[in-house]
Amino acid sequence: MKLAVVCANGKAGTRIVEEAVNRGLDVTAVVRGENRTAAAKTLNKDLFQLTAADLAGFDVVIDAFGAWTEDTLPQHSTSLKHLCDILSGTTTRLLVVGGAGSLYVNPEHTACVADGPDFPDGFKPLAAAMAKALGELRQRDDVLWTYLSPAGDFWADGPRTGRYRLGGEELVLNDKGESVISYADYAIAMVDEAQQGRFIRQRFSVVGE
Repeated sequence: MKLAVVCANGKAGTRIVEEAVNRGLDVTAVVRGENRTAAAKTLNKDLFQLTAADLAGFDVVIDAFGAWTEDTLPQHSTSLKHLCDILSGTTTRLLVVGGAGSLYVNPEHTACVADGPDFPDGFKPLAAAMAKALGELRQRDDVLWTYLSPAGDFWADGPRTGRYRLGGEELVLNDKGESVISYADYAIAMVDEAQQGRFIRQRFSVVGE
């Protein structure tokens, strides 16, 4: 399997690359500067400059893009649109590192995590931007996309336990009543999906056990 990880130098991207390399996959890190990942192959290019030719031949492209400041939040939508446009009509699958704020908290799917009274105000603009990008992604029937939302507490330095529990569109808790997963265990779920392709044109979620 040939796998490209876009924005591979980020916290999620580096762990996804490491997990894929450890499984013996053919991994290319797509980065703007020096490759700081475990990947032996590098494509030095900005996401917005990528072309269809750059991504031709990959079985899976994983989008690990992140933006956090007010002026860059709209890039969650524009970056995803760009990747979709250049992968349109191909058999290359696009897997997206998503957010948890848009996960539903009721069976009617009328309320999201970000709507809750305990959701930090400082994260609401980010959650809104990522939810907008997901909504736009759902309209793409020309791309083999998958969107993976982490648990509510996405633990950057958490341990790799090798275990996780699958969820769907709703926030899932573990047996301790927690919604938490480490980046390392999230990477396992992402690479599992890259290899298995169980959630084509769907959003799913994961929580650590």
